[in-house]
Amino acid sequence: MEGVVDHLMRDMLTRIGGYDICVTEFVRVVDALLPAKVFTRLCPELHNGGLTPAGTPVRVQLLGQNPEALAANACRAVELGSHGVDLNFGCPAKTVNKHRGGAVLLKDTESLYQILKAVRQAVPAHQIVSAKMRLGFDDKSLAVDNALALQEGGADMLVIHARTKREGYNPPAYWDWIARIKEKIDIPIVANGEIWTVADAKRCAQQSGCQDLMLGRGALAHPGLALSIRQGQPEMHWQAMLQLLIQYSGYELYGAKGKYYPNRVKQWLRYLQIQFPEARVLFEAVRRLQTAKDIVALLKAQSDFTANHAIPDRSDLPINL
Repeated sequence: MEGVVDHLMRDMLTRIGGYDICVTEFVRVVDALLPAKVFTRLCPELHNGGLTPAGTPVRVQLLGQNPEALAANACRAVELGSHGVDLNFGCPAKTVNKHRGGAVLLKDTESLYQILKAVRQAVPAHQIVSAKMRLGFDDKSLAVDNALALQEGGADMLVIHARTKREGYNPPAYWDWIARIKEKIDIPIVANGEIWTVADAKRCAQQSGCQDLMLGRGALAHPGLALSIRQGQPEMHWQAMLQLLIQYSGYELYGAKGKYYPNRVKQWLRYLQIQFPEARVLFEAVRRLQTAKDIVALLKAQSDFTANHAIPDRSDLPINL
C-alpha cells in the first residue's frame, strides 16, 4: 500500500467512516534513530494528536530488522503522538525483502521474537504494539511458530494477511489458516486479505474466526466498504465516487498546482476499476492527462453527464468532505 494510502487517503476514508484505527505506510528503519520530521512527513496526523481530521486514531508502522533501532524509533513514534506502533513482517516487495525487511523475516522465527521483545520492552506499557505477518515466505510451515514468537515477544495484537510471500496477492486468501493460528495463541487477531465486498467480509469472519478485519486494497477499490460492512450501508454509486475523486484533488496539502494529484488519482483509478466498470473507461481518458487542472475538468464533465442522465442513486453515504 506504499504510496497509495497516504494521509490524504486516510482523511478521505475516515470521513466516510467505518474504521476504528488506521496504520500508516511503513517507516523504513535501518540502524539509526530517525528525526521527528521523518515521522511527521509520513504521518501529519501526529500534529493533531495522532488523529485524522475525522478523529480516527493513526498508528505508525515500522519496518526493519534491527531490534534496538526499531525499539528506539518505536519510542519516538509514540512520543510524537502515534497511537501505539505496528511492526511490518508482511511486505512482499523484493527490494524490501532483499534488505531483510518485511516478509523475509518470516524465515527467521527467532528474529521475530527478538524484535518484538525489544520493542515491547522499550514502548510504554499502555501503548499497543501490534504486528502484521503473512502465513509464511515460501510456504506455511512456520505460520503457527511465527505467530507464537510474536506473541511471546510481547505483541498485543496480530494482523494476519492470509497468504505467503510467494503467493503474493493472488487469490484465494487462506482465511482458514488464520483460524488454525487463532487456536494456538491468546492475543487478539485481525484478519486481512482478499476482502473486496461485504460478502467477502462475512466469509472471512466465518472461516478465520475473527470479528476484527483489516482492509487494504478493498478500501481503495470501494471507499464505502468499511461502512457497508459495519452498518449495512448500500454500495456507493458512481456519481458519489466521481465527487470523491474531484474532492480528493482539492486538499490544500497537494499545493496550489496539485503537484502530486495526477499520479495519485491514476493509481487510485487502477483500484477503482475492480469495483466500478465506469472507472476503466475513465482511467483510459485520465492516463493521457498530465495536470490536476485537466483531470479535474474531465472529472467534473463526467460528473455532470452522469447526474444529467438519471443514474439511480444506490447510496446515502456521505460524500461532502
